Amino acid sequence: MTTMMRLTLVAALALAIAAPAMAADDVFKGTLVCAKCALKKADAHECQDVLLVDDANGAKTEYYITKNEVAEKSGEACTLEIKATVTGTVSKKDDRVWLTPSKIEKH
Repeated sequence: MTTMMRLTLVAALALAIAAPAMAADDVFKGTLVCAKCALKKADAHECQDVLLVDDANGAKTEYYITKNEVAEKSGEACTLEIKATVTGTVSKKDDRVWLTPSKIEKH
């Protein structure tokens, strides 16, 4: 196998592994509130932003906002209810749905 073929194979393998990490972000529209102050969650010991999103049936889904640089720049909702569009990636941890924001737009 030539060196060029090996490099091509290694590059293709690296791209295949990295492709899921480069997946497009999802966009969610809803209301930012605080898990502690607004939702009165018993296990919330400090302010934690949550995006409440209405689904097609009118039920609300809670997306806990991961604290990262984007969330820090946006500020906390605390006692406010802020209409917002949050772009980011979703994951599940500790029986919660987490949204890691790449962009937060407040309306």
